[in-house]
Amino acid sequence: MLLTKNYLKDLVYRVNGAAIEVHKVLGPVLLEGTYHKCMVHELKLRNISFKSELIIPINYKGLEIDANLRCDLLVEDSLVVELKSVENVSPIHTAQLLTYMKLLKLPLGLMINFNCLHIFSEGQKTYVNEIYESIS
Repeated sequence: MLLTKNYLKDLVYRVNGAAIEVHKVLGPVLLEGTYHKCMVHELKLRNISFKSELIIPINYKGLEIDANLRCDLLVEDSLVVELKSVENVSPIHTAQLLTYMKLLKLPLGLMINFNCLHIFSEGQKTYVNEIYESIS
């Protein structure tokens, strides 16, 4: 499949819609694992394909290293989604998402923090890298 910016924009919109629904039902007070399970269910209900807890391999000069890196959700093999339930998303959380994007060679990542009052305005942020800039 050829990635386009419009496809990725629509995918982010759809995933955000799923997160908004989960947040609307559960509110902002639960642990990340609970939101993760509910997001998995919501994505299935919306027929959005994904991989959950994807182990991200690191290849160093032909050596496959298990660095215990796990992406919360890889949606349609195109979008890295990192889920949080924290007071504030810290720089280490952002670095984690950007690292997953780099290792998976994907242009777009979505950070969703369920510990907020309004998920759309304050609970989600989209990140792009240099790969995104090369997409038409």
